[in-house]
Amino acid sequence: MRNLKASVLIGVVSSIGAVLLQASGFTVALDPILLSLLGITPDEGAIVGPPYVTMLLFAFGIAWASVEISRPSHRIIVAVLSTLLLCTWVLVLALYGTFFSPLLPLVVVACSVFLAAAWRKTRGGQQSARLEQLFGRRLSRSGLNALAETPASAAFPGHMVNATVIVLSVHNHAELMELLPAESYTEITNLYLKTSSDYLVESGGYLDECNGESVRVVFGAPIADSRHATRACRAAIDLAARLDDLNKECDARWQRRLDVRMGIESGDMIAGVFGGGRVGSFSVAGTPVDFSRRLCAASSHYGARILVGPVAHGPAAESLEVRPIEVLKVGSQRRRVDIHEILSPKHGLSPEREKSRDYFWTGVLYFREKKWDKAVDEFMKARIPGIPDQVLDYYLRRIEQLRHQDREPHREAIPAFFHVA
Repeated sequence: MRNLKASVLIGVVSSIGAVLLQASGFTVALDPILLSLLGITPDEGAIVGPPYVTMLLFAFGIAWASVEISRPSHRIIVAVLSTLLLCTWVLVLALYGTFFSPLLPLVVVACSVFLAAAWRKTRGGQQSARLEQLFGRRLSRSGLNALAETPASAAFPGHMVNATVIVLSVHNHAELMELLPAESYTEITNLYLKTSSDYLVESGGYLDECNGESVRVVFGAPIADSRHATRACRAAIDLAARLDDLNKECDARWQRRLDVRMGIESGDMIAGVFGGGRVGSFSVAGTPVDFSRRLCAASSHYGARILVGPVAHGPAAESLEVRPIEVLKVGSQRRRVDIHEILSPKHGLSPEREKSRDYFWTGVLYFREKKWDKAVDEFMKARIPGIPDQVLDYYLRRIEQLRHQDREPHREAIPAFFHVA
C-alpha cells in the first residue's frame, strides 16, 4: 500500500506539472517544429489534440514501475523503452499524415522517473529498497507489500516471535546421486526445490533456506499470523499432493522418484537478520527450528511422510486428521512430548482409512501398555490390503523385537537425533 500511494502521488504530480507546462504554451510552441521535421502539412484534420489520456497512462504507469522495480538499470530500461514507444508511435502516425505530439507523455515519463528516484532517497523509499534486498522472492509479492506497511524497522535487529517452521528433505538423495548422472540429479532436485518453495511461499510462508540438502520455510515471521500453525500444516498436506504429481513426471523421465519427508513444529524463536559482512539474510533460530529439522530426519525412521510436533499440533489439531507416532522424552528435564503423523485435512479420509486410523490408534495405546498381542491384533485390523503402510510395519517390527527383550519401549527406541539436551 505504501508503494501504491507513492506511485499515485508521483503520477498526480507529474501530470499536473505536464498540464501546467502545456498551459504555459511551451509545448504548443514546439509542435510546429515537430510538424516540419515529420513533413506534415499543418492541416487541422491531421492533428491529434493534446494527448491527455496517453499522458495519464504513462504518468501512472512509469511511476508505478519506477517505485516497484528495485534495480536502477531495470528502471532505466523501462523509461528508455517507453520513450522509444512514444517516438515510434509518432513516426507511424506520421506515415498516414497524422500528427501526434509526444511532448506531454515524454514530460511525464521524465518527471515520474525523477520523482521516483527522489522518493527512493526518503525514509519510506529506503525501507522499501531494504525489504526488497532482504526478502526478494523469498516472500510473495502480497507478503512483501504487507511487510512494507508494518512499523517494524527494516534492519530487523532481532526479536522473539511465535511462528511455525516446516523442514523438507529428500531422504533418498544418496540413492539418486548414485544412480543418476550429475546433470539429471541436479535437474530432478531443482524440480523438487522449485515446486516446494514456490508453493509454500505463495501459501504465506517465508523461504528461509533452499539448497541441495533441504528446504526450510517459516510461517508467522517476518509477518505475524495468529494461525501460522494451521496454515503451515495445511500447506504441507497440499504440497504432498503436488509432490505426488511431480513424482509421476520424475518416474516418466528418469524412472526414479523423490522420497520427500517433512517435519513441522511451532514455538517461540528469535527472528532477525543474521550474517557477516559478505552475506546475510532474515532467518530464525531456536528450539522449534532445530526440532522441526529433527522431526524431518525422524520421519524416515518411522516411515511417516509428515511429522508434526506437539506445539504445532495443538492449535492445528481441529483442522487435521492425524495418528500418534511416538511419546518422546527430550530436553535436560526429560519432558514427555507427543509427535503425530499428519494424514489429511479434517474429514479428508475415506471411511476405510478412518477405520484404519482408529484401529492404529488403539494399537498404539496397547503398545504403550506393553500388551503386544492386543496391539498386533489392532495393527492387523488397520492394514488396508494393497496399500503400503511404513508406520504400521515399523510398529510390528518393534513389537517383534520387544517380545524377545526385556527393555522399556520408549527410552531406548528413540532415534539418536532426538537425544538432545
